Amino acid sequence: MPEIKPKPVRASLTQISDLTSPVNANINGSVFGGVILAIVDKAAAVCAMRHAEKPCVTVAMERVEFLVPLYIGDYIIAEAQINFAGKSSMEVGVEVYAENLTSGVRRHTNSCLVTMVAVSSDGRPALIPPLLVETPEEKTRFEEAKTRYQLRRAQKN
Repeated sequence: MPEIKPKPVRASLTQISDLTSPVNANINGSVFGGVILAIVDKAAAVCAMRHAEKPCVTVAMERVEFLVPLYIGDYIIAEAQINFAGKSSMEVGVEVYAENLTSGVRRHTNSCLVTMVAVSSDGRPALIPPLLVETPEEKTRFEEAKTRYQLRRAQKN
């Protein structure tokens, strides 16, 4: 079997954005958390598929933290990157921002860790490229994600 060449974090960086509208509002006038999570999931999926070069499915969303609300009219920006890659699974870190388009002010609204798994045509886990970490920040994220990965695996056994 040929060796799979490592891919750098930068190769799969993803940014997805959308403008909120009244249909996204909850009874408090802020954006439903589920709307935000859907954007997070899309950003994580695109990022994972770019890395794996295969279809990917969401396995888990962890550490979803809503720091401040998003409001109708905010421009939502979700930025995703691979933190860790195992044999078939990846931890994708997603940061969400809200930009007020009239003032230009951008706020960090939430963070999320998403576990994605690459799948083959028969729906089974598929091998993915190793992750090539190049910067000190990427190395730190990788080591922290690797520790979380090992803890999850230990809890399954």
